[in-house]
Amino acid sequence: MNRPRPEIAVRAHAALGEGPTWDPATGRLIWVDILAARIHTYEPATGRRTVMATEQHVGAAKPRAGGGLVANLRDGIGLYGADGAFRWLVHDAEPGRRGNDAAVAPDGALWAGTMRYDETEVGGSLTRVAPDGTATRVLPLVACSNGTGWSPDGRLMYYIDTATRRIDVFDVDGEQALDRRPFATVEEGAGFPDGLTVDAEGAVWVALWDGAALRRYTADGVLERIVELPVRRPTSCAFGGPDLRDLYISTARGGLDAPHPLAGSLLVLPDAGQGMPATPFAG
Repeated sequence: MNRPRPEIAVRAHAALGEGPTWDPATGRLIWVDILAARIHTYEPATGRRTVMATEQHVGAAKPRAGGGLVANLRDGIGLYGADGAFRWLVHDAEPGRRGNDAAVAPDGALWAGTMRYDETEVGGSLTRVAPDGTATRVLPLVACSNGTGWSPDGRLMYYIDTATRRIDVFDVDGEQALDRRPFATVEEGAGFPDGLTVDAEGAVWVALWDGAALRRYTADGVLERIVELPVRRPTSCAFGGPDLRDLYISTARGGLDAPHPLAGSLLVLPDAGQGMPATPFAG
């Protein structure tokens, strides 16, 4: 069987590209360059691109139900209106710490991760942010909070603290994530698990930082597929396009002495599988 190979969606030089998210309301893909403090959008149907500067380093940006974006910034969670107007939803500044990856749960809440710039082992966290701004610390003492996603039935949550080399899974009970346990482990020499997405079959796709690859694990944690990439540091992935069948991959070029020419670009794996619709933030 001939499987698709990665292609260039947007040629870019992002220092730390992250967090691709498909917005069906606008037919565009949203992704960020964390250290450049930029939110990018890309419309596959037209090729149109936009770039918006943010107030601070931005770990993730997700669509809001009423239009605009919610952003996981250095000092907390910010809201951008459809007109670009900004306000803080949660302001929680801590010197040396920034927002990192984030994801919207099926109930419309934002699960936002943080990490320290010096990557101190227990300097980050994972926090659930309700639409009204109520923030509940779910996981303290995290090194590098990264990929978060939910099973198709919403009963399981997958989560990556990159330093552990594991993808963990939780049972979801209302607003709580319970019974944390290993789902899969990335062996030494294969890179570090970074961002993830879950497809309609319940399989978990994981980007391997310093591993130049994506992995697809079946719903029972079996490694089913490895997709080799031309760049060393893929950071995350998400299904997009009108049928949610194209897998978009963010990448980074920062910190590399001789980065590949495509490092920092947005890649796409056409017809990779069937994705699930992203839930917009309800706030």
